[in-house]
Amino acid sequence: MTHYIATTFAPVQGFIEKSRKLRDLFGSSLILSYLSQQIINAAQAANCQIISPGSPDLTQGLPNRILIKGDFPEAATREALLDGWRRLLDECQIWIEERIHDVHYTWQRDWELWRNHTWEIFWGTGTSVTAAMNDLERGKLSRDWSAVNWIGESSSLSGTDAIAWPGLGAPSRNPKSLRHQDEKQQIDEFYQKLAAILEGKSPQEQAAGKFLDPSERISIPELVKRLVTHPQIAQRIDPNFPKLESNFSDIIRLPDPETQSPGRWTGWFMGDGDKVGDHLKQLTEAADPDQALHDFSQAMRDWGKQFETQFPDDLGRIIYAGGDDFLGVIYDGRTALTATDLTDSTKSLKTRQLAWLKELPKCWETHGQNIGVSVGFVWAGHSVPQRDILQHCRESEKRSKSLGRHRVTLRVVFNSGQFVQWTCPWDYLVLLDLYCDRNGEQNWGHLYNDMAQLKARHALQTRPLSEENQAETDADATLAIGLANLYFQPKLNDSELTDTAVSAGEVGDYLFTQRETLTHSQTHQAFINWFDELVSIGWYLAHRS
Repeated sequence: MTHYIATTFAPVQGFIEKSRKLRDLFGSSLILSYLSQQIINAAQAANCQIISPGSPDLTQGLPNRILIKGDFPEAATREALLDGWRRLLDECQIWIEERIHDVHYTWQRDWELWRNHTWEIFWGTGTSVTAAMNDLERGKLSRDWSAVNWIGESSSLSGTDAIAWPGLGAPSRNPKSLRHQDEKQQIDEFYQKLAAILEGKSPQEQAAGKFLDPSERISIPELVKRLVTHPQIAQRIDPNFPKLESNFSDIIRLPDPETQSPGRWTGWFMGDGDKVGDHLKQLTEAADPDQALHDFSQAMRDWGKQFETQFPDDLGRIIYAGGDDFLGVIYDGRTALTATDLTDSTKSLKTRQLAWLKELPKCWETHGQNIGVSVGFVWAGHSVPQRDILQHCRESEKRSKSLGRHRVTLRVVFNSGQFVQWTCPWDYLVLLDLYCDRNGEQNWGHLYNDMAQLKARHALQTRPLSEENQAETDADATLAIGLANLYFQPKLNDSELTDTAVSAGEVGDYLFTQRETLTHSQTHQAFINWFDELVSIGWYLAHRS
């Protein structure tokens, strides 16, 4: 009897999001791909067929959901993943202890805890692909994962895990005040030495912070994500372990007091295929479901590889593109910029990233599969922590899906943590180009001020999304329609929106007729809210750097 195995592991998003630097994100992606590869290698060694993912021998961007044909027990799946993870931790720990050998290490138990309690494995089986996938989903409903209970000073990144340092786990007989002072000094010395050694310097030299800033205090798994990006450690783990290019550099975001350079805004995007689960179920009904699923996975893997290699180097970089999901960042990588140069650079970057976003749906369609894509795009201030940016990306992508799918959510996140956002179908992103003020220019301040005055006088009222469909009588959208007619001028041959059927002064009326497509709702209030968000996002994208 034919057996199918569907397996995955967790936590994936939490593992990725606990990242302070761009290097951490790449390290997370490399680790997740490596762990998937270990499961695939073990299954192939057991004479099983890998149906998904396609290109299983390509080590980068491997999805963590794996579909296998053959007899591959849950215990073998668990052993393959944990053996791979233990190897990562072993090589990182040994590398450190070989190079910083003038201290007494008491952290072995903590490394062992992380070896055994980081991942949870899910496994399902059945006589068909559908049965195996359903069994996997049922298994995910019951969790059997235990977290590590940390002791001591907590990581400055996660705030929940202990700082990795040689004295971790050691009992102390000193009074609490003295113990804290001693530990702080030892932690400081350890991180200064480790940061220098990672850059090929002697422990006494000052590190530039390429791999690790001496002021950082991170946990064991956070440290491992950083260390696997070091070429020496990557080579020790596996000669085929993916390596970052030698000229890799982190994003410059924070202000630089020495050069008087202000902080830099950056753009982050996260995308995911729409209703991929439903599409996979359709493929299981094909004449040859195994081949259909493999072809789909192969097409998405090929697309991810092409998407990554063809992304413009001067615009930013793709962090991972594992198939139907991807993550990337847009930034100016130049190190020395004056305040004037940075302002000009930011304006140019915003223009180019919006132009790139408008072309993304066409790029997506090149994989030839019948699925759409939802994207969350975040334009973030320099002081917004990277882990918060990733959460905003996730929330924005989720909003794109919940409001109808195959659309994009633009979110501007300020240093305070406040944000404005706007969600629209891909074809309507062109509205940001169609704005035209009273002087024939693109000064969004005119419309923004008009909207502010109308809302202050309660002539236009917005409501929370949860209340859009709860009003006793629907709102009057006449003013919103009129403002759209006044401030948005169609252009020919740009998109469906700018067809010759939409004349000057009719854009608002046209948008109102399309309100269900735009807002996933028929209510007038939903249209008012949507238009208000458009005005806010247009204003902040145009005027905030």
